[in-house]
Amino acid sequence: MTTPELTVHKYHGLGNDFLIAVDPTGELPLDAVAARRLCDRRRGLGADGLVHSVPGAPSSFRLWNADGSEAEMSGNGLRCLAHALAEVGWAPGWLAGGGSDAVEMSFTTPAGPRTVRLRPGPDPGQAWGSVDMGPVQVAVAGTACNVGDARAEVDTGNPHLVVLGPDPASVDVATLGAALGGAVPGGRNVEFVALGPGPDELTIRIWERGVGETAACGTGSCAAAAAVHRWGRVGTKVTVHQPGGAAEVALGADGTAVLSGPSQRVATCLVPWPAPVGAP
Repeated sequence: MTTPELTVHKYHGLGNDFLIAVDPTGELPLDAVAARRLCDRRRGLGADGLVHSVPGAPSSFRLWNADGSEAEMSGNGLRCLAHALAEVGWAPGWLAGGGSDAVEMSFTTPAGPRTVRLRPGPDPGQAWGSVDMGPVQVAVAGTACNVGDARAEVDTGNPHLVVLGPDPASVDVATLGAALGGAVPGGRNVEFVALGPGPDELTIRIWERGVGETAACGTGSCAAAAAVHRWGRVGTKVTVHQPGGAAEVALGADGTAVLSGPSQRVATCLVPWPAPVGAP
């Protein structure tokens, strides 16, 4: 008897890693339980989240965090999804591992429609993607904060708290991020931000609801750039340094943002599915 298998593609954007399930028929039995099992870093494949997509024009985007909760939006997740769809043949004109022509892909997400422009990287399995992130709304800016110099509540399609100072390297992100993130109903992501190292550059560490500290966060990069721009400390083109590397954020005069950065294919895996008894 043949055991059914689930194909998942693992990609990362600056170390923010995702399992991508491409589902042409829309019939894959994926849910919060599947996300917890697959994303478990000891008993599963390991990832910050599980992305499910039914490809099309537009393609769908649904993301479960590692704990099984759902996220409305992920800039790195969308770039990784676009990269995966291109490499499995859903982006006509894609030249894997070479060429300079970009492809454009549209997506529906719980936060609204998004567009990704993707071009191949210098080596097979690499790509550079730019995501139209939609509106970034800084709801509260310039207020006092008992942690750091200032804070802002920012909506990038999902909720964020941006804290400027102290030095992110000195912050107990696991403890403080969880406390600040869980202080509102439903939770929020938290970015601890410092200016620099250069002009129009920021250095951040991130606590993501449903995951914990992550190596990078696309929506968090946009939230940090928008908040610190509102405070007048950076311009409209911001480099955001994170533990996993640097992303580029371009802030539009209309309040929207474009996130740009690399993605990397890690592996394609065939997993016995449904998961065997005893799986996490």
